[in-house]
Amino acid sequence: MEILKSFADALRMAFAMFWEILWALILGFSLSAVVQAVVSKSEMSRLLPNDSAKTLGLAAALGAASSSCSYAAVALARSLFRKGANFTAAMIFQLASTNLVVELGILIIVLMGWQFAMAEFLGAPIMVMILVLLLRAFLTDRKVEDAKEQADKGIRGSMEGHAGMDMAATEGPLMKRILSPRGRTAISHYFVMDWVAIWKDIAGGLLLAGALAAWVPQNFWKTFFLSLHPAVAKFWGPIAGALVAIASFVCSVGNVPLAAVLWNGGISFGGVIAFIFADLIIIPILDIYRKYYGWKMMWFILGTFYAAMSGAALAIEFLFQAAGWIPRQRNARIVEAGVTLNYTTILNTIFLVVAALLLLRFVRTGGPAMLRRMK
Repeated sequence: MEILKSFADALRMAFAMFWEILWALILGFSLSAVVQAVVSKSEMSRLLPNDSAKTLGLAAALGAASSSCSYAAVALARSLFRKGANFTAAMIFQLASTNLVVELGILIIVLMGWQFAMAEFLGAPIMVMILVLLLRAFLTDRKVEDAKEQADKGIRGSMEGHAGMDMAATEGPLMKRILSPRGRTAISHYFVMDWVAIWKDIAGGLLLAGALAAWVPQNFWKTFFLSLHPAVAKFWGPIAGALVAIASFVCSVGNVPLAAVLWNGGISFGGVIAFIFADLIIIPILDIYRKYYGWKMMWFILGTFYAAMSGAALAIEFLFQAAGWIPRQRNARIVEAGVTLNYTTILNTIFLVVAALLLLRFVRTGGPAMLRRMK
């Protein structure tokens, strides 16, 4: 009975977090779908020919306009690289696509507060700059050639159908494109495809966060994150946060609920940011890098990404400490008493209607058949 009760507690907490963030997820994916519906993927490779500051800035902007699914981002980055995009630009694209997307910011604000969202969006450009410096210092032409040879073998990874999907309406003024039949269909398809791509990560993240919140005592987290030694914890947090992310197997926006649990447990502010940054170096994605680019490039990506993510998180830790923006209380919203008539329930009801309308258009415009073709 005790075991059943502990499982029930974990599921209750997972559902409570899901109910708290549902409207934010629907809003975020809806906005993302609108952006994807008017940004064509077919032109991306042509726009990323080198690693100049202008090109890398454009790569970050294009990444921010794409899907937040980590697997789709990695697949699309390889596709861009195979079609002629610069390797560094492709890496910056995939970093931005999981760290600068609107749905991530909305979710972080709902669960953790504006300080964490601001840290995410200020820290991401710092991470990009560190990564660019590392790649320029250590990425050789030989490494790129070997990676290109492996990439051209076309070994399949994950979510490649979603990454290759391009339904953007690109003719006419922006609002006309969005409101046109083609635009509305594209929005509905991107909305559903994003959910298909990422629901396992969201569910996994919520279940893992619920289990950790229910089962792991606070003293364990305080000991692991060295909470009793604040000066050391500032440096250990970004290192530990990225390590926990690698081992968690949870990526994309699915890692935000777990980040909230870690924050309440005692990880440093920079550690939380490093954990969120590190969704592109979890073990399943490292295996995809191995398939896409080979063993040597996989280890190279792991080393450079880890250094950039931890370094940027540490910089944010000291920047926000100097500005006085680090929250004093550890009260991220990981548990709600239940479903009650409050603003969360009202917003969830409204956005569930929006989701239902988008799903209906998806079904009526051949969406299920497309899903079957994309396997």
